[in-house]
Amino acid sequence: PLGQRGSAPSRQSLLETARQSSAGLISLCGGLGKCGRCKIQIGKGKTSTVNTVERNLLSCEELHQGYRLACETYPRSDLIVHVPPESLSTFQRVQIDGIRMEVQPEPLVQAYEVPLSPPSLLDLRADDTRLLEELQQRHQVDCSCIANEVLPELSTKLRSLDWHISATIRGSELISIKSWPSRQLGLAVDLGTTKVAGYLVDLETGRSLKAKGVMNPQIAHGEDVITRIDLARRNGADARLMRKMAVEAINELIADLVSQVDASPEDISEAVVVGNTAMHHLFLGLPVDQLARAPHVPGVGHAVELKAREAGLSASPGGYVHLPPNIAGFVGSDHVAMIQGTGVYKAGGTALALDIGTNTEICLVHEGKMTCVSCASGPAFEGAHIACGMRAADGAIEHMRLVEQSLQYFTIGNQEPVGICGSGILDAIAQLYLAGIVDKGGRILNDHLNVRSRGRVREFVIVKGEECGRESDITLTQKDVREVQLAKAAIRTGIKMLLEKNGLSEYDIDQVIVAGAFGSYLDMESAMVIGMFPRLPLDRFHQVGNAAGTGAKMSLISRTKRAEAQRIARQIRYIELAGEPNFKEIFLEATAIG
Repeated sequence: PLGQRGSAPSRQSLLETARQSSAGLISLCGGLGKCGRCKIQIGKGKTSTVNTVERNLLSCEELHQGYRLACETYPRSDLIVHVPPESLSTFQRVQIDGIRMEVQPEPLVQAYEVPLSPPSLLDLRADDTRLLEELQQRHQVDCSCIANEVLPELSTKLRSLDWHISATIRGSELISIKSWPSRQLGLAVDLGTTKVAGYLVDLETGRSLKAKGVMNPQIAHGEDVITRIDLARRNGADARLMRKMAVEAINELIADLVSQVDASPEDISEAVVVGNTAMHHLFLGLPVDQLARAPHVPGVGHAVELKAREAGLSASPGGYVHLPPNIAGFVGSDHVAMIQGTGVYKAGGTALALDIGTNTEICLVHEGKMTCVSCASGPAFEGAHIACGMRAADGAIEHMRLVEQSLQYFTIGNQEPVGICGSGILDAIAQLYLAGIVDKGGRILNDHLNVRSRGRVREFVIVKGEECGRESDITLTQKDVREVQLAKAAIRTGIKMLLEKNGLSEYDIDQVIVAGAFGSYLDMESAMVIGMFPRLPLDRFHQVGNAAGTGAKMSLISRTKRAEAQRIARQIRYIELAGEPNFKEIFLEATAIG
């Protein structure tokens, strides 16, 4: 037990009850009874009977020990429920740092000191007229309107601040009135499928003040965007809930970040949010039905601007949020931001830029031309659909080495192993391949003491359960290897198709830029060994962290960079892999290890 108590009607599944109590129960499929990861153990009480879904996903031994799937189990009396560690959604290591790019501040908002003479019998001008005329006379600022959000408090603020104010102007609109001097802060957000990263910036100097990452709470409704899109399509309430979750995650970041610099959310007068097209549409409350069906067309591709308060964000009353343009399919503004944040669009020679995740975007830059693809690499690199897989959290095996018969593994936080995360899974397969335990076709061979068979299925034991306090061993199964083969094949196919479309070979690649959280901790040698990346000298690979966050900050700080992001999006040629006649042939070849 987690020490949490709650009540629930008999018609509500234990998974839904866990969500409401914030118990952090993993549910990769969104509660559809497909993933088998919301495993619980009934300690005491009566429940609904075991159904066919549970019999298919749980072993006879697990069912005998009282294990159930929370999404399929309903209470029939008071219950005591045990949640095994591998079913808990622990806090994941979130990559927020990116490469440092020097950008000359050129903000869209500007604060002006405005001392005003109060009204008198000889000066009966209205408050708004008085303010706008003074702005023009003192600073030559032609401000044609005052934000509707500012008007109700205009008269009160002018008097409470004794007619000496800071007026924040965006274009020709007055968006905020505060005391002078005032802080002009901006917020850049990378709204990822798994993680949300926020960056607080001083708009006047361009200096990054604080940064923080949190898990995307939408994960409770599905690990990947397809699951969330399906939920949003079927149920408008779920679509609204996922929008609310994204907004609340960003507001949580805002509250934390401004508190660290002794500021207020109202000091944020501009925000930039980047994300893939699914995250973009869910955040804005746009229809996602067309994204789920071929040819997966976004409803909105151009840049969008709206008032931050309209979007639900805690910010200056008249402040704005800007969402850069999407490209096509599932390739959104985060890919534009990554390309801009790495500067790869200006690269000489031939360069590949990848942001690896549940949906991997790849851009090939050759002779100044950009071509991109989106690869459905799936959530295996996040530990999903892997028997003992987990996210990159404390206790996850992140690296592994096999020297003769000796196995060495390294966990995040040097904790007792709980499971294995994406980078560890790739290391494991690479090491087993090099040792001859896994063959080129991905089959686990019976050539090691740690290999065992369960029925007709082989698995490699990484850690015995008794060595790490688990009820079961941590293993790499034959099915796990197949999952990674599919994931890595999707990426390698994307690379091959991009090169083919541009008349190039893998040997023409001068540099490979790998972005994102998974890419930051990935062992490049392991990635090449299993055939995810072409075999190139290691010094051609550059791991750059959260480059999308860097690009979002650039669009926040500089109006020139914001316009540049729009040009980059227009110049990129998008290829739909599924529409290519030789896609299946190349993909099948790419599943081979090595």
